[in-house]
Amino acid sequence: MRILAIINPGAGTAATSADLKRQLEALFAAHDIEAELRLIAGPALPQAAQEARRRAERGELDAVVAGGGDGSLSAVASALVGTDVPMGVLALGTRNHFAKDLGLPLGLEAAVAVIARTQATAIDVAEVNGRVFINNSSIGAYPFMVLDRDRRRSMHGLAKWSAMALAAVRTLWKFPRRRLAIVVEGRSMPHKTPCVFIGNNEYSLSLPDLGGRARLDCGELWLSVVKPKNRLALLWLGLCAVIGRTDLTDDLTTQCATEVEIRSRASRLPVALDGEVAIMRPPLRYRSRPKALRVLLDSDRRAASTPQARKEPAGI
Repeated sequence: MRILAIINPGAGTAATSADLKRQLEALFAAHDIEAELRLIAGPALPQAAQEARRRAERGELDAVVAGGGDGSLSAVASALVGTDVPMGVLALGTRNHFAKDLGLPLGLEAAVAVIARTQATAIDVAEVNGRVFINNSSIGAYPFMVLDRDRRRSMHGLAKWSAMALAAVRTLWKFPRRRLAIVVEGRSMPHKTPCVFIGNNEYSLSLPDLGGRARLDCGELWLSVVKPKNRLALLWLGLCAVIGRTDLTDDLTTQCATEVEIRSRASRLPVALDGEVAIMRPPLRYRSRPKALRVLLDSDRRAASTPQARKEPAGI
């Protein structure tokens, strides 16, 4: 098996570059995988992933492996969407939502063993105005907070979590609420909301799987709009999510759809995509791309699991 592994050495749980490379080389060799490892920082990932895809399509590689957090995995996945090139996953981030939702192991040794089995399964991705995401996208408070966090880190050299805490306070103080028109199935509804969340397939709002996805192959977007709130109510909602309160549906309106359009009078909107923020021109046109990405998964932990019984969503 021939692979190219694109690793972000700056990922949350990655060891030092030299130690990580030695460890991965030994693990791949132990599983008879001919691996070329490239340690690449975040901004250069998309270009490296495009080149890897071209090599795979020429028959030089059997798979492309992505190692890093969800943002890094998303960058590699974006290059492979719509092709027959399978993607392997090494979860090196802090949260690793994508790997967890796919039932993939977080340990390197077990993750390499899954890649060696070469069992590829097609899963969904989603996109907005042509930009692919594998987990979720959001408008409102979260991208505002990420931009403020990055500004603080750039200007003052703060640690990531310190900068995020200060950005959260500023976000709550400024309390950005967007006037948006959300169009689903031809029906347009006005909203003034601090946050709109669009998931690649449905997210759970109940324990024990709060914030996770049972499936990534339903061909759906999961649209969630926070109901109009004041600062204290929004803070309470955030705390309830952290402690695992199970009645969040009282604070949200949700709906599943294959396509969603979000309109705004603003000429540009900050949009979060798998934790990264892009500035985009509305209208924002979201759509699901069913089974557009092939991922190397464990044969007994496929994305196409037994369907869950569904509650009727509250209409947007």
